[in-house]
Amino acid sequence: MIHTCWERWRQGHRTISYPEGPMPELPARFRGRPVIERGDPDEAGGPGPEVCPTGAIEIGRDACAIDLGRCLFCGACETTKGPWRIRFTNDPRLAGRRRGDLRAEPGLEARLAEELDARWKRLFGRSLKLRQVSAGGCNACEADANVLTTIGWDLGRFGIQFVASPRHADGLFITGPVTENMRLALRKAWEAVPAPKIVIASGACAISGGPYAGHPETHDGCGRFVPVDLYLPGCPPHPLTVLDGLLRLLGRLEGRDPNPG
Repeated sequence: MIHTCWERWRQGHRTISYPEGPMPELPARFRGRPVIERGDPDEAGGPGPEVCPTGAIEIGRDACAIDLGRCLFCGACETTKGPWRIRFTNDPRLAGRRRGDLRAEPGLEARLAEELDARWKRLFGRSLKLRQVSAGGCNACEADANVLTTIGWDLGRFGIQFVASPRHADGLFITGPVTENMRLALRKAWEAVPAPKIVIASGACAISGGPYAGHPETHDGCGRFVPVDLYLPGCPPHPLTVLDGLLRLLGRLEGRDPNPG
């Protein structure tokens, strides 16, 4: 026991200070919110809509946009030449309250997630219990959400916990494109959560179907079965994206906006 205590003392405080402190610095290879800039209209090269595996890019001579709800952040569209130039920043703040907010366009300011209204904040602002439903996911979104429960992130310090039963939950945290085999299970889980309740769609699959969109055995995300209150783009969403979105939803970032720059 003494060796365990000594090791804990030697390691010191391991939980990140965010959001009281600065946002953790992410590695250079991390792809966060994309930026679209106007290039040379007559320059050859640059991305076309066919380069995107999920059809997230809308591009033409006079307009370009990326649907972050479909984007896999694979970087295939990133370019420094052509009529439109796309680059991915290190900004992990991607969460949105509405599906239409998940959009990147030239000159369009990011629409970050808004907090719940006053009544819902009184209910969930200090204690939010979520039942995670893997609706046919590959386990990447689930794994990165699980990271938040470790000592390095300690999601419980904000009163947010994952629980084992929907009957003990305030809402659902959904991952995966909703396969036909999970359609009924998802609906039953939603019905088992006591009202009032919220839904969080985590990852491109849960938002739009991701790479499985249009497949006959999937349903292109959870939005057609349950009302979604928070969208977390990514493939998978970084734990910081998830945490930032949850804290914004609960109004826990009031008075400070830890912008990564």
